[in-house]
Amino acid sequence: MKLKKAIGKIFPVLDSDKRKKTVVRSVLAKNQTNKGVVNIHRHDKNNIGDYFCAPHLYFEQLQNTALDISDFRLKNKSKVANWIDKVSDNSLIIGGGGLLNIRYFEMQLNLFQELNNKGKKTVIWGAGHNAIDYKNFNLNPKYNVDITKFGLVGTRDYNMPNEWVPCVSCLHPIFDQKFTEDKEIGVLLGKKSTKNKILLNKISSYPNTSNMSSLEEMVNFIGSTNTLVTDSYHAMYWAMLLNKKVIVVPTTSKFFDFKYQPVISSFENFENDLNKTQSYSGILEECREVNLKFADKVFDYLNL
Repeated sequence: MKLKKAIGKIFPVLDSDKRKKTVVRSVLAKNQTNKGVVNIHRHDKNNIGDYFCAPHLYFEQLQNTALDISDFRLKNKSKVANWIDKVSDNSLIIGGGGLLNIRYFEMQLNLFQELNNKGKKTVIWGAGHNAIDYKNFNLNPKYNVDITKFGLVGTRDYNMPNEWVPCVSCLHPIFDQKFTEDKEIGVLLGKKSTKNKILLNKISSYPNTSNMSSLEEMVNFIGSTNTLVTDSYHAMYWAMLLNKKVIVVPTTSKFFDFKYQPVISSFENFENDLNKTQSYSGILEECREVNLKFADKVFDYLNL
């Protein structure tokens, strides 16, 4: 039975890799143009952070340009054909989200890098590294693609050797609302953590929610909390935009490279680190200004 399960896991992976390589070859075989623009990211409405980190939601010039970076691995032939055509026919805005240094998106990023040699205009906007082995990443920080092979690059990673452009979700008007704090400490869990019954029991005495809710619910929860404990990148980011104190339980390298560092801890020890937290002012204004300036560069580069 164990052998059967192991084989069952191997063959779907091999089949998926075969399909993806076929898509890559199909794109590279096509004539590449820059007729319009597509904004490629993880277009998943069930993941609040992934969905709201895309520039197409915040600029009129980019409306209706969304393309899911994961669609190229689908079995639906018409959707895959659409992906191939959209990538081949248009300039590419890649991001935001944790698209770099993670296996799930490596083949796509390598494809986008190679398209530079075929005259494709490419922009990385607010994407960032997402290495699971984050301890080793910090010892030798580099991306899994050559960012010099993209036309214009701004990543959310402050210490990397390129222009810093934080997540564009800072432009959402929800952060202009006023909130009343009624919670000293709140815990906001990522999707995977919500399945950990031991963890759920440990934090049950604290107000808590997850990133599987809506944007409004997440931001309202953060806004009403003085100190947020979270293993969600966007919960961390949005809390800092709202001048909250933040303790992060890291799951990948993405938590270590924001310009303003939260307290790094664990769900086992965060209570001992509460006195280390601090809030920062002016982050919302700064992040918005950086994105608007970068947008000017992008629209000039893409002739939009």
